[in-house]
Amino acid sequence: MERLVVIGAGMASGRLLEHLVEADPNAYAVTLFNAEPRGNYNRIMLSPVLSGEKSYAEIVTHDDAWYARHGVTCRFGERVESIDRDRNVVVGAKGEVPYDRLVLATGSDAFIVPCPGHDLDGVIAYRDLDDTNRMIDTAPGSRAVVIGGGLLGLEAAAGLRMRGLEVTVLHLAGHLMERQLDPAAGYLLRADLERRGITVMTQAATKCIRGDGAVEAVELEDGTILPADLVVMAVGIRPSVALAKQSGLAVNKAIEVDAQMRTSDPSIFAVGECIEFAGQLFGLVAPLYDQAKVLAATLLGQDAAFTPKQLSTKLKVTGCDLFSAGDFADGPGREDIVYRDPARGIYKRLVVEDDTLVGAVMYGDTADGNWFFGLIKDGTDIAEMRETLIFGPAYQGGATADPLAAVAALPADAEICGCNGVCKGQIVTAIEGGATDLGAVRATTKASASCGTCTGLVEQVLAATLGDAFQMPTAQPVCGCTDLSHEDVRRLIKARELKSQPAVWQELGWSTPNGCHVCRPAVNFYLLADWPLDYQDDPQSRFVNERKHANIQKDGTFSVVPRMWGGITTAAELRAIADAADKYDVPTVKVTGGQRIDLLGVKGEDLPAMWADLNAAGLVSGHAYSKGLRTVKTCVGTDHCRFGTQDSTGLGIRLEKRLWGSWTPHKVKLAVSGCPRNCAEATCKDVGIVCVDSGYEIGVGGAAGMDVKEVQPLVKVATEDAAVEWTVAFVQLYREHAKYLDRPYKWLAKVGLDWVQQTLGDAAERTALVERFDLSQTIYQTDPWAELAMREKARAFAPIADLTLEAAE
Repeated sequence: MERLVVIGAGMASGRLLEHLVEADPNAYAVTLFNAEPRGNYNRIMLSPVLSGEKSYAEIVTHDDAWYARHGVTCRFGERVESIDRDRNVVVGAKGEVPYDRLVLATGSDAFIVPCPGHDLDGVIAYRDLDDTNRMIDTAPGSRAVVIGGGLLGLEAAAGLRMRGLEVTVLHLAGHLMERQLDPAAGYLLRADLERRGITVMTQAATKCIRGDGAVEAVELEDGTILPADLVVMAVGIRPSVALAKQSGLAVNKAIEVDAQMRTSDPSIFAVGECIEFAGQLFGLVAPLYDQAKVLAATLLGQDAAFTPKQLSTKLKVTGCDLFSAGDFADGPGREDIVYRDPARGIYKRLVVEDDTLVGAVMYGDTADGNWFFGLIKDGTDIAEMRETLIFGPAYQGGATADPLAAVAALPADAEICGCNGVCKGQIVTAIEGGATDLGAVRATTKASASCGTCTGLVEQVLAATLGDAFQMPTAQPVCGCTDLSHEDVRRLIKARELKSQPAVWQELGWSTPNGCHVCRPAVNFYLLADWPLDYQDDPQSRFVNERKHANIQKDGTFSVVPRMWGGITTAAELRAIADAADKYDVPTVKVTGGQRIDLLGVKGEDLPAMWADLNAAGLVSGHAYSKGLRTVKTCVGTDHCRFGTQDSTGLGIRLEKRLWGSWTPHKVKLAVSGCPRNCAEATCKDVGIVCVDSGYEIGVGGAAGMDVKEVQPLVKVATEDAAVEWTVAFVQLYREHAKYLDRPYKWLAKVGLDWVQQTLGDAAERTALVERFDLSQTIYQTDPWAELAMREKARAFAPIADLTLEAAE
């Protein structure tokens, strides 16, 4: 058995080892070096790890058991010091290893801007898990400056922002991601990031990084000074070639290889970001996987040759849908086809030359990206579809806008998974061979196994191929205590009439006697919503903010928001708030985005007394901490505004008094605008009502947080009473059917607006929903401040060990 030594346990070498053990597990005795103290993981999924959407364990592709099963000798955490080509020996920090074949998979190094201060503590790159953990460990509220507005920099910025840091992105060019996007799409991306609270500065050149031993600020060439606790360099990568140069291999910009991935030494090969082939460098995963496949064939004595392919780009930032492929630069003989929908944040630009598509930029709606990419790669003549091209495959040949019809129309060689180079035909072959679910297709073809952005498209291929025989993937379990999904738990609670938490634990086979911090809040809500007459709310099964009826802050103090019905207040209420701020030494008083006053920095021991004082002035809890109705934002409507068409303020107050105090699967935000000018921003709320001359237009499923969503039109009604009835019925339908911690827009995406409209359109069902909501309110619509202000402080604030502050808050 020949000896194969691989230096570097990245994604390219990981795929190489997979191909080798699948084809001939006995061909080589493999030794794998890695400078990191770990094996291979999916590095393109570090962004979700940074943002908290995934854990490191979820992105590991080869664990210790995999290496042991395939006889790979692992030397992790050990750097290779040199290669002795005369003796065919790799010299590691802990000893020598002889080889017959050697593979360099050393990857790349982050480029660090060589400005003064670049070596201060707190200046890091973003390349591996250690960098990611360093960012995760930075305290929320800290100030981070990300230098670089490319793919990696924006993913770092989004992840840091989701971790609670104040983030500024500096980019040297005039717009973000200038290599992949044109200025118009770059503008939309910038606006989207800024809505998330990320500050973006373009044409920003870094002069130096200030600090005495550690980062304190970043100074720009124009004199601007940005305070900073952390600086992330994401300005590019450079192939890691030091070891190859030291060994005397041919190196230009990177390690030079031929089409079989062979270096200038016939017994040494290279793969991944460290190589140069035909003058090209490679930084995306798709060509790296192609290289790995070719190298595996070469090592097994088979004929194979690497041919670079045209690539597309997608951004892995939650809520930012972006696709770019081909060449979209201006030039003679080229014409643009552009579609813009500013209200929905959608922009599409196609670049056509000589009746072929040469470039595509899409933002906000990227569903047809792979189809356009296929046209670009194949040089398809688009003359006959020129007029409808921008609308995608579903509109060609007179088809309707049916996603499955569009997928069915894709040719067999249409690429579905760009990371792994998997086309539709390969997936269909796998399906016909018995791979009838997503997991099986992924295992057989590796489609959707890398960045995951093509998962939905793979599922559509399954649905188009199998028809009614295809079942959508089962939902994830609620937690580790059970195999049941949220939907299963809700259904069984109703079907078996389970009316207590112990009944759920016993009847549904929970592995943990009393549940855990993940499942208890969900089960508590389901029982509360389904059995309001029989179930007593369990405060110990709520998150810390709901238990303490105030928002905990990063320094351990609390935020208190009194309720102001519809945003309307009085001089007496304002005096009471001012008196409370003085009496309890409140350091910050802020007007919130929902038209309320927030008292920030309240000490925990002062909460009951402050609540009592505010109650005495007629103020009740604003529930700014709850999974329930937050605030109802209004404009002044017909009372004061010359454009007002209806009494938006009165309707807002009426709705808030009707809905407040109701527990819901997640927070609910509501707004009423008095006219289509929409001053109350009703079109991006969970429920938004816009007043018009003929009555009221009700929209649902909006959002303006990490995801930005415009409301979908629910119904138009003529009277205020009807608007209240439909709104209350919608909230109750959401309470009865949504998964815990799903905002309305996520729930609507699962059940469909058509079903909601059909259900609420039945007058009898609508009335029944309103009655069930009112029944629940009769029992639970109380002011927790008034209750708890009368209890012993120690009882109100008893520590609960297993339900601490959760990311879901």
